[in-house]
Amino acid sequence: MALSRALWARAAVWGSAVTPGLYVTRRLQLGRSGLAGGAPRSAKLHLSPRADMKNLISYVVTKTKVINGKYHRFLGRHFPRFYVLYTIFMKGLQMLWADAKKARRIKTNMWKHNIKFHQLSYREMEHLRQVWARGRYPKVHGIISIPPFANYLVFLLMYLFPRQLLIRHFWTPKQQIDFLDIYHALRKQSHPEILYYLERVIPLISDAGLRWHMTELCTKKALSRAMLLTPYLPPLLLRHRLKTHTTVIHQLDKALAKLGIGQLTAQEVKSACYLRGLNSTHVAEERCRTWLGEWLQISCSLK
Repeated sequence: MALSRALWARAAVWGSAVTPGLYVTRRLQLGRSGLAGGAPRSAKLHLSPRADMKNLISYVVTKTKVINGKYHRFLGRHFPRFYVLYTIFMKGLQMLWADAKKARRIKTNMWKHNIKFHQLSYREMEHLRQVWARGRYPKVHGIISIPPFANYLVFLLMYLFPRQLLIRHFWTPKQQIDFLDIYHALRKQSHPEILYYLERVIPLISDAGLRWHMTELCTKKALSRAMLLTPYLPPLLLRHRLKTHTTVIHQLDKALAKLGIGQLTAQEVKSACYLRGLNSTHVAEERCRTWLGEWLQISCSLK
């Protein structure tokens, strides 16, 4: 009897000791399985930092587009003239930025592969030439804004004198036609003088004095005006600019002959003709192509 009581007491003690252990172990297993099963639920509630940043950027971009659209509609409705200038200015900035990126890409490729300017394709050469030609405008703006508080005057001057202080990216369509006509009229004024000196050179083609007459032609600065270069430079520097400009055009002619005029767009054809002396703004596209082909025949036959 005493033995049976002792066994029952011992079993009770063991039961009280073992059961909690089994209970705790079971709870731990359930807890682990619950965490494993609950992970997707927590992932749905809390995104990763990268996903949060993407959502934030997308939200900001969407809101910016909406606000920008409302701002454009407000300007177009209440300030139509200013809205036209604002639109041209913003598009000009975008085109200017795209041109700068393309020019940097071309220069980087030239540096990596040791390519010279005359080894580029026609469009790459023409793009760099246009970027270099526009390089004088920031210099002019910088000189004007040197005096104190003169930087505010620059914007007013650009509005009053867009032809002299702005590049074509910021011209209105009407200004592009009018300004090109003005430049061509200035170019034509020097043609009689150029022809006069060329007539003097023709009888002396086989003579050594030809070099002197050609130097005189450059010194008279008529060719500079015909090529829309500033003639207000010392003769030595002026001759260097003329030589560089004509060399670039000759290299462009060779690249264009290799590419083929048929590969050019209508705008590219008109731009190429205008650079070489034809006022292509009022000439039909087919006539421009014919004229450019005749020019290339003469240019590519020269050394």
